[in-house]
Amino acid sequence: MNDAEQGPRHVSEQWWLATLGRTLVWARLRVREAGTAEVFDSDGNTLVYDSEDTARSMLMDAEFVAFDGLDEADALERGFSLDEVAPPAGDDESALRGRMVQSLGGRA
Repeated sequence: MNDAEQGPRHVSEQWWLATLGRTLVWARLRVREAGTAEVFDSDGNTLVYDSEDTARSMLMDAEFVAFDGLDEADALERGFSLDEVAPPAGDDESALRGRMVQSLGGRA
C-alpha cells in the first residue's frame, strides 16, 4: 500500500479524558504532518481542526484533560487511580469505538 492509500500520516498522538461521575470518556488527538489535527471522539466521529492548538482548545472547552498530563493526585480528584486506567486500545477506529467510554468500579 502506498502513502496515498494509507491516508494522512500523523506525527503525534495524545489521549484525553473527561469524567462524568464514575464514567471515563476518552478522545484521541492526532496531529498530522501538515499541522492540522483530528480528534476521534467517543461517538466514533473524527473531527478535523486547522491546528493542534484549536483541537486542544475544543477538548478543554468540553472539560477534557490530557491523560499524560495527569498525576496521581489529579486522577484521584477525578475519582480514579492512574493504576486502574489506560487509554483504549484497538487495531482500528471501529475496534476503538466501543472502548471510548469506560465505567469505573468502586471509588479510588
